[in-house]
Amino acid sequence: MLTRLSIRNIVLIEALDLDFARGLGVLTGETGAGKSILLDALGLVLGDRAEVRLVRSGEAKASVTASFEFDSVPPLVAEALEDADIEWEPGEPLLVRRQVKADGGSKAFVNDQPVSAALLRSLAPALVELHGQHDDRGFVNPRGHLALLDRYAGTNLDALRGAYEAWAKAEARLSEARRDVEQAKADEELLRAHLTELETLAPQVGEEEALAAQRIDLQKGEKLSGDLEELRHIWEGSDAPLAALRVAARKLDRIAGEHELLAEALAALDRAVIEAGEAEEKLEAAGHALVHDPQALDAAETRLFELRALARKHRCEVDALPDLMVEMRARLDAIEGGEAHLGELEAAALKAREAYQTAAAKASATRAKAARRLDKAVAAELAPLKLDAARFRTALDTLPEGRWGALGQDAAEFLIATNPGAPFAPLTKIASGGELSRFILALKVALAEKDGAGTIIFDEIDRGVGGAVASAIGERLARLASEEGQLLAVTHSPQVAARGGLHYLIAKSSSGTVTKTSVVELDPPGRQEEIARMLSGAEITSEARAQADRLLEGV
Repeated sequence: MLTRLSIRNIVLIEALDLDFARGLGVLTGETGAGKSILLDALGLVLGDRAEVRLVRSGEAKASVTASFEFDSVPPLVAEALEDADIEWEPGEPLLVRRQVKADGGSKAFVNDQPVSAALLRSLAPALVELHGQHDDRGFVNPRGHLALLDRYAGTNLDALRGAYEAWAKAEARLSEARRDVEQAKADEELLRAHLTELETLAPQVGEEEALAAQRIDLQKGEKLSGDLEELRHIWEGSDAPLAALRVAARKLDRIAGEHELLAEALAALDRAVIEAGEAEEKLEAAGHALVHDPQALDAAETRLFELRALARKHRCEVDALPDLMVEMRARLDAIEGGEAHLGELEAAALKAREAYQTAAAKASATRAKAARRLDKAVAAELAPLKLDAARFRTALDTLPEGRWGALGQDAAEFLIATNPGAPFAPLTKIASGGELSRFILALKVALAEKDGAGTIIFDEIDRGVGGAVASAIGERLARLASEEGQLLAVTHSPQVAARGGLHYLIAKSSSGTVTKTSVVELDPPGRQEEIARMLSGAEITSEARAQADRLLEGV
């Protein structure tokens, strides 16, 4: 609920701090005193357009700060603040501030953190519900009528949403499978040709690297074949170096014991024989590795080029070809088994649709019963509010399938006929603003709506009525305030004003060329005097004061 409103330099208000409490608060004052300024100021923190005309003459900027407190945080507020990354601890006041500059431009803050005006507008429905002479929001907007009816009816929306989401998911899976099968069928012939080509070549992971290395070795063998052949003749001939070394080693071995230098020479010669033997082995291995085989080179190059060409064709790496082959086989398998799978998905989607339709039918039945109860409840409230000729009807229509959704298959709208024989029409078609406000009061009382904004404001709901009707309005406002927590009413009716738990007097004063609007909370004597003024006019008589006392005592 709204606990405090601070206004600086808004039109005729220089500085104003108002504290509010639970229950019914009434705002009174002479015509032109500035009641609309308060509503304009409050509208700023609710995201209304920031107009330069609101800045007090001669001032550089104006500001409005509103403080709100909650018994339990509305989900809309929690979600909006979380999305905007606004720091706020539940249980602490929520401070909403708006500044307007005289040269244009505005700033908005929530808990002193800068935000957009759009965020303020998103918070507004959970903060303040305003019903004015020309209001086109709240109860008047048919977009919210189904939600109001559902809360009144206690519709099981969780079950309905769950059934719709399950149906939507089943349909999405079915659509995706159909697209896949249709695409696969369209590509089947090409897919089979590609798979045959891959299976014929039968690529292996790592094959490209091995072939490339083999190709390099074969190419080197072709280049080095002459040198290798010459070396082979040297090592394999009768006068081969290794054979000569071995002969020398055997001869030296017979005389090595005669002198230590001969023994050392033999050891060196033995090492030479070993090293030469290793060289011979390496040359033999190199000869095998670098063999000049034109056919093997041609085969390796052909295989390597085929693999790389196929990889380019499919826009992948050569090592990815085996996985691509597996994928193509799977796609062909999907085509062959696709019809059976589609049948399963179609059956699942049909079952989910039937479950949704069952849940939607239950919701529709619940709404229809609640609509009849609501029509009777509103009708009972109309006569005391001088709307006895009016008729109310909750219109429920079944939506076409293309508009079915998580809220079911229904559209709801509150309709009214204000004169006998007149057709029912939307609330926005009601000609009289006073009738509209009183009708909204009747609807509000009938709904006993618990999940709306924390603060409800009625602006001049009693316009054009008096006596018993004004008393009826006051009684209902007080009852609604006790149910909802906080209600503020801008009123010209003493009967309504007498019902207020808090009474604020709005007054305008002039000093030279400076005009100011002030607002004060009245004490009991002040309330008596203000209500007496409302009863008698400019000159307050003793009879008016006595009648004011009777009104105050009767509440």
